[in-house]
Amino acid sequence: MTATQWFVFFLIIQVIHSLGTWKLYVKAGRQAWEAAIPVYNAIVLMKIINRPKWWVILLFIPIVNLFMFPIIWIEIIRSFGKKSRIDSSLVILSLGFYIYYINYAIDVEYIKDRSLKPNSAFGDWVSSIAFAIIAATLVHTYFMRPYTIPSSSLEKSLLIGDFLFVSKFHYGARVPMTQIALPMVQDSIPFIGLRSYLKKPQLPYFRLPGLQKIKRNEIVVFNWPADTLATMWGDTSGKYTFKPIDKKTNYVKRCVAIAGDSLQIINGYIYINGKKSIMPNRAKPQWYFEVNTEGKQLSQNMLLNRLKVREGGRTPNGNYILNLTDEDAARISKNPAVKNIKKQIAPSGKYNNRLFPHNEQYQWSQDNFGPIYIPKKGETVELNSKSIPFYKHIIEEYEHNNNVTFDGNDVYINGKLVKNYTFKQDYYWLMGDNRQNSLDARYWGFVPFDHVIGKPVLIWMSYDGGIFRNPRWERFFTTVHGEGKATSFRYLVFGLIALWLVYSNFIKKNKKV
Repeated sequence: MTATQWFVFFLIIQVIHSLGTWKLYVKAGRQAWEAAIPVYNAIVLMKIINRPKWWVILLFIPIVNLFMFPIIWIEIIRSFGKKSRIDSSLVILSLGFYIYYINYAIDVEYIKDRSLKPNSAFGDWVSSIAFAIIAATLVHTYFMRPYTIPSSSLEKSLLIGDFLFVSKFHYGARVPMTQIALPMVQDSIPFIGLRSYLKKPQLPYFRLPGLQKIKRNEIVVFNWPADTLATMWGDTSGKYTFKPIDKKTNYVKRCVAIAGDSLQIINGYIYINGKKSIMPNRAKPQWYFEVNTEGKQLSQNMLLNRLKVREGGRTPNGNYILNLTDEDAARISKNPAVKNIKKQIAPSGKYNNRLFPHNEQYQWSQDNFGPIYIPKKGETVELNSKSIPFYKHIIEEYEHNNNVTFDGNDVYINGKLVKNYTFKQDYYWLMGDNRQNSLDARYWGFVPFDHVIGKPVLIWMSYDGGIFRNPRWERFFTTVHGEGKATSFRYLVFGLIALWLVYSNFIKKNKKV
């Protein structure tokens, strides 16, 4: 839905509300017109149902308001004497339209000083759970969200089994576009696998102001753009499945190039604007190395165990394939058992349809790639047969033009011949540190800013081999970004938890006695 369509939808909701409640406003001692003024009618309604004015804010926060509406419906009917479970069930099942029946069909009396305390322990429990869910949804959607690391693409910086807190407010919280969805789940319902959301209605993309812009080499959580492709690699059919942006698969990678950069990969190393990229010292880029030991066993070597190296297999001649950083490779090369060590680098010069931009003009490899320009909002590029493979998908899918076609050097957007194009948003290039074992931008291209979720700030828990198995205590409550060795705040956190338990279970109880 466009912004205009949403404004019309908002007005329709206001009309439905005013028509269904104006008599109740009058019975509560207010004027009928007060039920028809947007926002003001909600403030007046809070007075009628004896609830705080700040509830009005919750009514206008997407996703959170879906939980508030049923609560408000129940509060309205209870303010006019309808307190039974049947009444509560009817108003929820009818999506609030049971209030029309109360407004027009029966004579009810306004209870000005009604008790706000639930009638039963069950009602008190339901009320507490409802607001706990609202609070959790508010934090989860707009401030901080937990994620887990499912793959090894950022191995040694982030590990499989790391549990992250991801900040939504660093880059600006993105207002959910999918309006009807189960809270705190992604695209499917756990265990049963059914879709957890409705595709419509959709809000237009909007992001709250952020604290900072995405910086080069920061780790970023985002929605995977390729989640809409009918077939993932080399798709020339033009057919795409629709999936809302905020319901695409969650990914985490390192942003190696920001909007406006020119990126090239030479022999596995990243170059930005012609200069070799200097990675943060916590980043540990890795490549596959062939290690020749002339048949001697290396898997039990103490050096490998100390470096926590993962064996990547064996070659036909018995050599080891190890996934190593350059520093680890240098250390291993000094081992007496190692006769020779060589980095496995794929040369360019042969077309690989799995690699972006999936065009035979560009015979690149994962280790020798580019150069490629990362689009920046407001910047203009020339469109021709060489550039259109990079930007066709952007122009059509991410910037919502109906059709892009080209004939030789002639490019048509929505049926009109164009010579250049100006981008409407920023784009980013995200890659894994595990350079040859990462499904990243080299395969599916640019990440639009509207796909960005947030910035991981804390590893709050970490397990090796599954949850509650082999905890990595040294990684509990460690920061994700920063220079030098990551510092764990686990002792501080565990100490605060222990003090709280002592206070709540002993000191507080003794005070009551």
